[in-house]
Amino acid sequence: MATVQQYKERIASTSSLKKIFKAQELIAASRISKARGFAENARPFAETVTKALTSLAAHIDIEHPLITPREKPTRAAVLVVAADRGMAGAYTVQVIRAAGELIARLQQENKSVEIFAAGRRVVSYYKFRGIEVSGEWEGDSDAPHPELATEIADKLVARYLDENADNAVDEVYIVYTNFINMVSQKVKIVRMLPIEIVKDDENGSATHPLYTFEPDVGTVLDALLPRYFRSRVHQCLLDAAASETASRQRAMHTATENAEDLIKTLTVKSNQARQAKITSELSEIVGSADALAKKA
Repeated sequence: MATVQQYKERIASTSSLKKIFKAQELIAASRISKARGFAENARPFAETVTKALTSLAAHIDIEHPLITPREKPTRAAVLVVAADRGMAGAYTVQVIRAAGELIARLQQENKSVEIFAAGRRVVSYYKFRGIEVSGEWEGDSDAPHPELATEIADKLVARYLDENADNAVDEVYIVYTNFINMVSQKVKIVRMLPIEIVKDDENGSATHPLYTFEPDVGTVLDALLPRYFRSRVHQCLLDAAASETASRQRAMHTATENAEDLIKTLTVKSNQARQAKITSELSEIVGSADALAKKA
């Protein structure tokens, strides 16, 4: 059994950790409302652009490099979005596990995979294992700004449209955590390129506005599709940021409760050890007194 002093030291160290966990929980709680708001406010724009593209697809046969699937794709790019910091429970681990499953599936389809990473922890994960990362972004996982989304999206589009066929990728995937609500976040795998536009059934009742194009359809799509892709990347980054903050708040709340339980357990054991020590000392005193009484 540990000594009373050892128990006191463990209680003190656990109390210090509890304060850190509580502080992290409060910081996450103060940020989650803003992160959730950003994620929810960005959805209408992405949904509006998606509806516009769907309407176009209902009236014309769209042919564009960002939409037309490649024949016999052999190269794929995977963007993995995770956290810059820890203390978020299994948030990053779940994303990396899903990315690993995706990469394994693509390799089974005889496709070479190129990895892009957003988040310091996922970048460190691949570099530690000697896995090449073609693009990396760090420092903004909990508050991604539009410029970051534009930089990531433009780099992925450039790799997809590379004039050198040997360097160009045929597909682009993103692995991120979709924010559903405060208690539910789900890792998602989405194929971003080529952009998939689902046309309504011919027998459907949906109506679409009529469009006129100036100067022409190709010029309009050249301007619209990159914006659409950037908005989707930004939406994924915002969802991931909200999920990260929610996961951190939940993990720190659990850690704080565990620290409190551990302190209570250690306090009980410390009291038991102190009582055992007192009992032992009393036994020694009584034994010594008996020995002296017999000698007398």
